[in-house]
Amino acid sequence: MTTAMDIQPVRVAALYKFARLDGYEALRAPLAAFCCGRGIKGTLLLAREGINGTVAGSEEAIAALVDHLQAIEGLAGLEVKYSAAAEMPFHRMKVRLKREIVTMGVEDIDPAASAGTYVAPADWNALISDTDTLVIDTRNAYEVSLGTFQGAVDPKTTSFREFPAWVEQHRGELEGRKVAMFCTGGIRCEKATAYVKSLGLKNVFHLKGGILKYLEDVPAEESLWQGECFVFDERVSVSHGLVEGEAELCRACRHPLTVEDRLSPKYAIGVSCPRCFEARSDEDRERYAERHRQVELAQARGGKRHIGN
Repeated sequence: MTTAMDIQPVRVAALYKFARLDGYEALRAPLAAFCCGRGIKGTLLLAREGINGTVAGSEEAIAALVDHLQAIEGLAGLEVKYSAAAEMPFHRMKVRLKREIVTMGVEDIDPAASAGTYVAPADWNALISDTDTLVIDTRNAYEVSLGTFQGAVDPKTTSFREFPAWVEQHRGELEGRKVAMFCTGGIRCEKATAYVKSLGLKNVFHLKGGILKYLEDVPAEESLWQGECFVFDERVSVSHGLVEGEAELCRACRHPLTVEDRLSPKYAIGVSCPRCFEARSDEDRERYAERHRQVELAQARGGKRHIGN
């Protein structure tokens, strides 16, 4: 079977590992040099609790980076999901130092020691089809708008920092049930399950490898996934088999848009969409329109995607 990675030249790796990295600050400069020297672009986040990021490059460069990271003390067994892109989906390489590799804002949560029970993609359908299971999408509302699992609860958060407050408000609904959580690549739900377990809940599960691994492993005809999965790069979304989806970004508000969104009279490429039209003034739209004209001119002159697009 031919896959997207067989026919598209750029390999994309979404990776993370919760691990105690006491000397993480010293990793920044050599890691940036390693990536830049091999033409790798994207973002890697380093914190005392581990590493997180998405990068892209040639197959050989990404393989070298993964081997390099796994050789660092604590990072063996790195969680990596691969996909492909027709062209480089990032503009530059960034290695950043952070307090958390995924920001929840709750102290003393240790996913490396107390995350929920992993559930393989092949076993996920059975778990979430159980009427005793409460399925929770731990992503933000703009991500959920493109797709989610059948019957999943959407907490309607705008950032992951809001998730603990949502859990506190709905704790009674979680108690006494199986709680199954999922996210894009597995990192947010790993931390979310550790937080929920810290509250005393026992039957807490999460999708190993996240939505990306599910879409890679589970055939479309057996899938309980509906829609597309938002990704944090210029592909915008992927679907089953990790092929690039049909979603696009509104360049005015950066919200992902479906095909139906783009049929709205309030949508103008580079200028507005149904989600931001009422919140923007005519002057704003004129400014966005001029920016879009400059993007098109830059593309016509150089044949490359403009960084502001």
